[in-house]
Amino acid sequence: MFDFSTPIDRHGTWCTQWDYVADRFGAADLLPFTISDMDFATAPCIIDAVSQRLAHGVFGYSRWKNDEFLGAIAHWYASRFNSQIDCGSIVYGPSVIYMVSEMIRQWSAPGDGVVVHTPAYDAFYKAIEGNQRHVAGVSLIKRGNNWHCDMDQLEQTLSQPQNTLLLLCSPHNPTGKVWTREELDVIAALCEKHHVRVISDEIHMDMVWSDHPHIPWSKVARGPWALFTSGSKSFNIPAFTGAYGLIGDANAREAYLNALKGRDGLSSPSVPAIVAHIAAYCDGAPWLDALRAYLQDNMRYIARELNQAFPELCWQPPESTYLAWIDLRPLNIDDRALQKQLIETQKVAIMPGYTYGDDGIGFVRLNAGCPRVKLEQGVQRLIAALQSFR
Repeated sequence: MFDFSTPIDRHGTWCTQWDYVADRFGAADLLPFTISDMDFATAPCIIDAVSQRLAHGVFGYSRWKNDEFLGAIAHWYASRFNSQIDCGSIVYGPSVIYMVSEMIRQWSAPGDGVVVHTPAYDAFYKAIEGNQRHVAGVSLIKRGNNWHCDMDQLEQTLSQPQNTLLLLCSPHNPTGKVWTREELDVIAALCEKHHVRVISDEIHMDMVWSDHPHIPWSKVARGPWALFTSGSKSFNIPAFTGAYGLIGDANAREAYLNALKGRDGLSSPSVPAIVAHIAAYCDGAPWLDALRAYLQDNMRYIARELNQAFPELCWQPPESTYLAWIDLRPLNIDDRALQKQLIETQKVAIMPGYTYGDDGIGFVRLNAGCPRVKLEQGVQRLIAALQSFR
């Protein structure tokens, strides 16, 4: 019903992944598997809805607080996560990272520590340090093909008085870990115990492959909390800009909205983003489910090819996301030497693990959100680069 196999040429569309690959990798002629957007056209229902809105022809100032947008979000949470949300707690923002940064400013002071699980999404480091706060890292531990949080270490870090916030990534990028209900309950209790506020980035919430489901933080929250997310990853619409979230406390919610509207002048949303979210959450489930099946097949392809070439890797797909977090440490290959081989010889761009902090050394992150024909080229070039070190 939906075509995910036919490549779409993204060159010349001001595309970060394709047109600007040289900015990060130093060469323009690379096959990219980098920033976390996908090479697929978005859902037909979104294209139809946005096209109809464009045909109206008038694009004046608008409002995000309307029944259609709020109702679509409530419907999505009820139908996908069995979660009833209070529409009055919904807030809007231009991006999840903007919203995260704003709550860091409001809920902490310069010099405070923000607790994150590492390796961490690189934008987290920038948002924390760019706001004159410090990263208080808690390393996730890899056991077999699963990732675990040492709750004793987490509590020790949360108990330090200078650490006033936990920035949770759920599901976790880059490892793909899906937090269980039991883990989230423990984290919530520890944050309440040590008076640590929680900001939960749940932008990958729809891309969960494992047996246990994604649990929104709103289901386990204790004390002050904010949950931020968007349909941008799931439906491949980040260029529209636009995100939303839930802030539990009314005063904190009002403070956030006052900053959004008064200080930053961002109260008028991107109309295509609002239209796209309504269409996605009301009519896009069949497309998303078909996409999810395709992406899981892509992940299985990576595992099959890598493990055939290098049995010692025993790599398995992550619990979530279309980002293959590949542990290459058994091969004892220098990260920067591998990047040189990938870029200069194989002409492929794959994110080095050290982008996500010291705990990412020895890994690569390969974006599998693309047609299989492209993925096959990328995986085979990665294998060739790895084999060159034998």
